[in-house]
Amino acid sequence: MKQQEEITIQSLANNEDIQIGYSDNEIVIVDSIQQFTETCNAHVAMNAVVICTSGKAQAQMNGLHMEFHKNQVAIIPQNVMITDVMVSPDFDLKGLFLTNSILRSFLNEKISIWNDMMYIHRQHIVTMDEDEILFYTHFYDMLTQAIERGKENPYHTEIIQALLRSAILGLCGAMKWMLASNNQETHTTDSHFQRFLDLLHSTDVKHRTVEAYANDLCISPKYLTTICKKNSGKTANEWITEHVLEDIRYYLKQTDLSMKQICDRLGFPNPSFFGKYVKDHFGMTPIEFRNS
Repeated sequence: MKQQEEITIQSLANNEDIQIGYSDNEIVIVDSIQQFTETCNAHVAMNAVVICTSGKAQAQMNGLHMEFHKNQVAIIPQNVMITDVMVSPDFDLKGLFLTNSILRSFLNEKISIWNDMMYIHRQHIVTMDEDEILFYTHFYDMLTQAIERGKENPYHTEIIQALLRSAILGLCGAMKWMLASNNQETHTTDSHFQRFLDLLHSTDVKHRTVEAYANDLCISPKYLTTICKKNSGKTANEWITEHVLEDIRYYLKQTDLSMKQICDRLGFPNPSFFGKYVKDHFGMTPIEFRNS
């Protein structure tokens, strides 16, 4: 098996090498994560908001190059693969890891800004000035006090979540400002488009027809393609293909599963069909791609 870390709520909470500030069934707050810096590859199964507190790092996120240094926030959507991690000796971070359901409850209708940033414009780094860093430093201190001193309060979890929601809303505002300052139009993302993105990121078998996704959303395939094009400039089929290829890249590069096992997991009818699909999109057979 290739060296890889599966980053989940459970794996973080149960890892003695990681300094956990708080955890429940939907949230983990990490005070220091040196263990991650020793991992070559990681599958991040939930959403993450990570601030670099010292040093710098670079990595590939689903093949997209990212650089990350002090006073920057990296925003990582769920179910992505982090590879080729390189960090400076003094690198460290603080991180918030949360499930998709709690993220949606925090943002409500503002989830469209998150979706625009993550899935349409694909911007994952927010740079903060000194005043913003000072604000979030004070905020983090207040959060730490609430975690440590409020354990006997019957509303402890609700208090923590309320504070975190404020921080996520503040970050969402920074995203909106960032998109506007870069002259990138923010979208009033259609609710069906958001639900389509949720389906793509939450389902294991993404290799399905546009008609199948449309049926799940109780809309027509033509309408699904129309709203995808309107909100992102890409068709529904392009979104599906893109996510299927990300899963293929993950299973071929980061696991030792057989072609038959990968076919079964991704919903391909047989290895022959899977091989043709990989050849058409990557220009090489699955074995050649795995060994490349």
